[in-house]
Amino acid sequence: MVIIDSKTEEYIYDSAKQTHGVLKTTVVSELISQLNCDKEQLQQALLPIAAKFAQAPISSFYVGAVVFDKITDSMYLGANLEFKRQALSLVVHAEQAAINNAWINGAQEITSIAINAAPCGFCRQFMNELNSAGTLSILLPNGRFTLNELLPCDFGPSDLGNGASLMSNVASDVDINLPISEALKQHLRQAYVPYTSNLSAAELVLKDGRAFYGRYAENAAYSPSLSPMSSVLSQLALSGIKLEDACVERITLVEKAGFENQKSVAQAVLTNLKGTVPLEHHVF
Repeated sequence: MVIIDSKTEEYIYDSAKQTHGVLKTTVVSELISQLNCDKEQLQQALLPIAAKFAQAPISSFYVGAVVFDKITDSMYLGANLEFKRQALSLVVHAEQAAINNAWINGAQEITSIAINAAPCGFCRQFMNELNSAGTLSILLPNGRFTLNELLPCDFGPSDLGNGASLMSNVASDVDINLPISEALKQHLRQAYVPYTSNLSAAELVLKDGRAFYGRYAENAAYSPSLSPMSSVLSQLALSGIKLEDACVERITLVEKAGFENQKSVAQAVLTNLKGTVPLEHHVF
């Protein structure tokens, strides 16, 4: 078992806040050399750091997850995010957060995910939407498992006639004639929405100018789908900012006309932010 000393742990945590929980290939290589370990051992050693990003005002149960993408050769942290005074179904699970973080930041094929607690059925189903679901390794405190071992007799995209998958990164070429940022337009085009066709994404801009993005990621089982607003708030949390402390300048949600289904859930989770920030809602 690889142990990261407190000084190095604090350094990694501070660095991860700047990159929103992304550890690029150079950092991964340096840590592997410094700790004399392999990639999977490093993933597990990073779990306490990932869990530091958790915001769990309801459960006080702090979960961390770390995924590795073989195409970018990078690691992506994730942590659970709970919303006070809102339905438990709106919670972002650590596994969702890590996968969303990888997806938002250009990952293409996740080969392994380390978690500091066994994944719930909801998260197993969420992982089943990945393009690498058939080969994904799940690293737990008590061993290494395949997703098939943890989710036998599964229900997945193919059962609904969907030949696509999360992380396939096939962008829509739709024209978007709206007064929104080019970055938001790009995230909108990359939303994964094979079941409702509601291309949807969100942008959150802080008063200091920092911008965060989220996309809609649907799931064959429907309920485990990740909303664009939960996606962007998870990204905010991975910068080390508590929701109630965020100084937000602007929040924008964009959806496909005729398929809208995200405004009400977005307004629900936004009640956890500091003050009152009007939601800019656009359809195209």
